[in-house]
Amino acid sequence: MAGQSVIAADDVVERAARAALALAAERPWGDIALRDIARAAGLSFAELYSRAPGKAALLDRLSRRLDQEALAAAEEDAAPDAEVHDRLFEAVMARLEAMAPHRDALIAIARAEGVAMLGPRLPRTARALLEAAGIDTGGPRGRLRVVAMTAVWVRVLQVWRDDEGALNRTMAEIDKRLRQMRDRLKQVGAGY
Repeated sequence: MAGQSVIAADDVVERAARAALALAAERPWGDIALRDIARAAGLSFAELYSRAPGKAALLDRLSRRLDQEALAAAEEDAAPDAEVHDRLFEAVMARLEAMAPHRDALIAIARAEGVAMLGPRLPRTARALLEAAGIDTGGPRGRLRVVAMTAVWVRVLQVWRDDEGALNRTMAEIDKRLRQMRDRLKQVGAGY
């Protein structure tokens, strides 16, 4: 019985996160209340509030789902003999591809929420991307890697936001920033 309530709670938050994305594609994020999201998800406000007491909880769920989709895609496409740079590049691209169907809504949310929206989500995604590429994130060296990858991820998101179409600028930025990160980490003894 306890397992069923965990699954049900997870389903409630997932349904609400999907509804939040759909609403964000239609109108300004600041005009969307948690009650609106509950209604759009077919949930009672009380049920949603008990599982996610604010839009930040829904954004956290969404971020985790996008990370999961990207990691699954990166794992599926991973070539074991590929260079670390290439595996990391593919992991970053997989995360962006997971975001692509929701691009307009995600950009609108990010503009409305600003840096506060990103909070702990950025380092968590950076850690996931590094681990997907087979780069250890444990210990002091791993923490440096996560900090460096977080900076790369922030810059990539900025370019992705403004890059339309084939994402040529975004891919060039990913390649450039990953090479810079590798070189700088090597200089401080945290290379991979």
